[in-house]
Amino acid sequence: MVSEAALLWGLFFGSVGFGYFIYGRKQLRIITLLCGIVLMVYPYFVPNILAVVLIGLVLMVIPYYFRS
Repeated sequence: MVSEAALLWGLFFGSVGFGYFIYGRKQLRIITLLCGIVLMVYPYFVPNILAVVLIGLVLMVIPYYFRS
C-alpha cells in the first residue's frame, strides 16, 4: 500500500519534472529534458520516501550545474 507522503512527493516531483520536460524541449536543452523525464518516472520505482526526496532534489539541481 502506498502512503500519502509517497503520493504527494511523487506528485510534486512529477510536476517539477513535467515543467523541466517542457522547458528542455522548447529551449533544446538535453540535460533539462532528460532530468524532466527521469523526475516524472522514478517515483514509481523507488519505494523509500527518503530516497525519493533525495533523488528528486539531486535531479532538480543537475540542470543548474550542467547548462548547455
